[in-house]
Amino acid sequence: MNKAELIDAMASEAGLTKADAKKALDGFVTATANALKTGDRISLVGFGSFSVSNRAARTGRNPQTGKEIKIAAKNVVRFKAGAELSGKVN
Repeated sequence: MNKAELIDAMASEAGLTKADAKKALDGFVTATANALKTGDRISLVGFGSFSVSNRAARTGRNPQTGKEIKIAAKNVVRFKAGAELSGKVN
C-alpha cells in the first residue's frame, strides 16, 4: 500500500474527504517525526510504539571489493507492533 492508497482507505473508513485524509496523514507524519527528533517515544495503544535508538559505529565490507569500510553511528527509528495489531495480522 502506498501513500495514495492509504489516503483513500483513511477517507473511506473515517468518512472524510481525500483532502482531509491527506492533511490528517501529513499531520501525523510531521508530528511523529518532530517527536522522534526530540527523543520522545510515541505509543499508540493497540497499534504499536515508535522510538529512536542508537546504532553503534561498526566495520563492514564493500561487497564488490571485500575492502573493510567504517560505518558511522546513527540514530534509527524502531517500531514495535502492539498486541491488537499483531493479533489482526496473525
